Amino acid sequence: MKHRYSKHLTPTVYLGDFLILNFSLIITSLYHLGTDFRNYSYAGVFFLVANISWLILSALTKVSVIHRPLVLSNNINRFLMTVIYYLAALFCILYISGIFDVSRFVLIAHFIVFVVLVIAFRSIIFLVLDYIRKKGYNHRKVLIIGDKVVAQRLKQSFAKHPEYGYDICGYISESGILGYSLGDVEMLIARRKVDEIYICNLNALKNRLDVLQFLKDHEITVKIVSDLDLNVQETVVENYEEFPVFRMLPHRVESLKIRLLKRGFDLGFASVVMFCGAPVFALITVITKASSKGPVFYKQQRIGRNGKPFFIYKFRSMYIDAESMGPQLSKDNDPRITKWSLIMRKTRLDELPQFYNVFKGDMSVVGPRPERQHFIEQIIERAPQYNHLLSIKPGITSIGQVRYGYAENVDQMIERMEFDLIYLGKLKLRTDMGVIMETVKVMVAGKGK
Repeated sequence: MKHRYSKHLTPTVYLGDFLILNFSLIITSLYHLGTDFRNYSYAGVFFLVANISWLILSALTKVSVIHRPLVLSNNINRFLMTVIYYLAALFCILYISGIFDVSRFVLIAHFIVFVVLVIAFRSIIFLVLDYIRKKGYNHRKVLIIGDKVVAQRLKQSFAKHPEYGYDICGYISESGILGYSLGDVEMLIARRKVDEIYICNLNALKNRLDVLQFLKDHEITVKIVSDLDLNVQETVVENYEEFPVFRMLPHRVESLKIRLLKRGFDLGFASVVMFCGAPVFALITVITKASSKGPVFYKQQRIGRNGKPFFIYKFRSMYIDAESMGPQLSKDNDPRITKWSLIMRKTRLDELPQFYNVFKGDMSVVGPRPERQHFIEQIIERAPQYNHLLSIKPGITSIGQVRYGYAENVDQMIERMEFDLIYLGKLKLRTDMGVIMETVKVMVAGKGK
């Protein structure tokens, strides 16, 4: 069968993580302690504790399992949660118990090296899997039972996404299954070498409990496909003992895990930018001050998460009293913008002070751009769904800003909003990294305004 090597995938990931764990322990210990092995009195116990902790936790959390369809961010998120448990276990064993003291440098460096290398390792695995599945290998054979229309949609989806790794090997209608004996079903599954069964209508097997029991006994994966065609990003299953209820959310809300991961990423990324970009900050400050009268920085009230107002900071790019006639959006050849600021705005360097807003907690690195109350009222009057954007922190950059660009009027702001609404269904670190990379391209190309 084309997926005959699938059983080796999880052990490969498990072994790879284990080897990387020990490599990171050895490298960080050597860097910190050098080659004088008299300094390694604690190393044996430390390595033993680290290995046992990781092996137990990775087995419990099944972090080495790669699910279908391939979603790297989900796999990385599960890995990072396991790493957090792992570090907590090490901290409790090594420090709270007082068995012995391990250098915090070694622990932190080990964590960084381990995480970076495992993410790189898994990214390579996902790229390889994506490639070989598109070539027709590592596929699972699927039998569909139920509604013909839903089955056809499922077939089209699998054909459109070969990286899912599924081949449809048969279809039985909901009326047709009634004419199959249990022996017929067994023979069909054996002959077609079925790995998974997709049920497109629960009524299809309503009177065939014998078939369901057979599938359960033989550990054949059964999946239920909803025939509801709703625009939702997330479904929550609520159990009422006798039956499950699916609660569908129109937009994904930030879970505590997402908020913590996003906040940690924001602080880390902002720290790197502020530290490495200090010379650029200083240069822009000098040029801004020398090029026109007025303060270097400009602050303006914007609306943040849950409608809370805050002051956003920028390098001043307009002449003093540029908005004496009231709030206005910038446009091409705007006479209010200074000559030096044309360069700043093209490269978006005027936005750099907003990393201070990130440190304060008013903003995130990636998120919908914050607007002024004056414009928000006009947008909501015509597009009430804008309220969804106020459920998360605004960002220095956004999908709307890099894909659509700057807006010169309310109509364009509403069009750009559609891009940012998509972001609500993709609240993942991978999405943020993608937006940041696209932003860098815009900055280098000078496509800002």
